[in-house]
Order: sequence, then structure tokens, then C-alpha cells
Amino acid sequence: MARLPPWSAQSDARRSLRRLVPVTDNPPLICSARGCPASAVWSLQWNNPKIHTPERRKTWLACGEHRETLGEFLGVRGFLRDVAPVR
Repeated sequence: MARLPPWSAQSDARRSLRRLVPVTDNPPLICSARGCPASAVWSLQWNNPKIHTPERRKTWLACGEHRETLGEFLGVRGFLRDVAPVR
């Protein structure tokens, strides 16, 4: 019996999940810190200059408790570009 390529099973799984998970217009903004379920109140804009163009921005969200630690993590690597309140 022929084996399916590895991406086939994954594609099927993703399709199944899309049917099971309701889509909302405004999903909750959750802190990016591992395991933190708190609502995000800060947006940390960053990029890795070795792989991103200067204008490219990626975003991590942070609650009040994790804003400083996530910012430090990005800052010591030279990735942090801007921090702003979530709108």
C-alpha cells in the first residue's frame, strides 16, 4: 500500500479543526507569554534584522505582568522596535 505524503494527513487534520472551531470576528487578544491566559494590554513590535527587512514588524502581545520580561527578552537580542498599548 502506498504511503501518503506527510503533509496530506496534516492538511486533513487542519480541515477537520476548521469545521470544529467556531470563527469569531473579534478573537480575544491573549498574552504571548507561555501559559499566560491573561488579556493583552501591550503590543511589542519587533523584528530580527538578520532575517527581516527594516520595515517588517512582528507582534507579541503582553499582559501587564509580562510586558517587561517579554520586552527584555526582545531587547537584549536587539529585536525590540516599539511598545504601544493595545487598541
